[in-house]
Amino acid sequence: MKILKKDLRFNEGEISLITESLDDLWHLKYILEPQDIVFAFTKRRIEGATDKLRPEKADKKTVRLGIQVEKVEFHKFSNRLRVHGIIVEGMDSGAYHTLNIEDGTNLSIIKKWKNDQLERIREAEIASRRPRVIIATIEEGEACIGMVRQFGVEESSSLCKSFGKGEGNQRNEFFGELASQLKWAADKVDAVILAGPGFTKEDFLDFVKTREPELAKKIVLEDTSSIGVSGFQEVLRRGAVDRIMEESRIGREANLIEELMKEISISGKVAYGMDDVRNAQSLGAIGTLLITDELLRTEREGNNIDGFLKAVEHSQGRIVVFSTEFEPGKKLESLGGIAALLRFKVSP
Repeated sequence: MKILKKDLRFNEGEISLITESLDDLWHLKYILEPQDIVFAFTKRRIEGATDKLRPEKADKKTVRLGIQVEKVEFHKFSNRLRVHGIIVEGMDSGAYHTLNIEDGTNLSIIKKWKNDQLERIREAEIASRRPRVIIATIEEGEACIGMVRQFGVEESSSLCKSFGKGEGNQRNEFFGELASQLKWAADKVDAVILAGPGFTKEDFLDFVKTREPELAKKIVLEDTSSIGVSGFQEVLRRGAVDRIMEESRIGREANLIEELMKEISISGKVAYGMDDVRNAQSLGAIGTLLITDELLRTEREGNNIDGFLKAVEHSQGRIVVFSTEFEPGKKLESLGGIAALLRFKVSP
């Protein structure tokens, strides 16, 4: 995300930006709220300029419109954020329109900004300057490739071949097909973490060094006990992504969830579920608040959460918003979508 302009007074005003990735669209899904004003260039049908015999051929004109947000839809698989609302500035004022926000869209957002939303903007801007990483997990006859995004590891492809261990044409065919997929994906990233149990990953790396030496230069090896989604999770917990990216949102989330589950297992300094977490905050016990993006969105729509978040910040508590797109956020969701690591143990 590239920030073009900030014009804020007491957290209220305009931020202009250019979206640069699917991650940016995901951030905007949780930043935009009803009543916000969004400006962007869009296409709009020109009234009165149509062929009466063929109205379906109505001309469209590129215009810059400002709409008051009513609904936001994130279409991950088409790389698009759809923002629905009423036109408040520009042609056809008062009519409904949908802005399609994609990679490279220049837009301005006018609203009363909340601290966590400004933090999202800051994180997205910093993340755009970090190296891009993919994770490939592999064992004999099976592999999975995922792109590391700010909302999680997005599985992009997988391979499965039935054959036993050892050298042979089938194994080389499997390695060749995986190398082709990785080469295509790796053209868009700065590093490839190759992970898995046993020595298959080492054998595959030797294969890549002879066939695709430029790809081999990007590969970093990591030991895991499993592959696929659980293998991705192991890579994150081990800090491999952090070492490459300097700081990783989802790596941090994985570590926090691990710490949370440990505290729960020993009935330690932890609270989870809205009632218990609010009780802990009333005692000033929250050190780190963990909340899912979906719970934050729904509670914010009901005006039930911002006062509580300000109280956490006022008592020097840290707030971490988890993505429900990936395993740490899903685990938090199963605990009610909110939990806290406490400064001291409290009674429920």
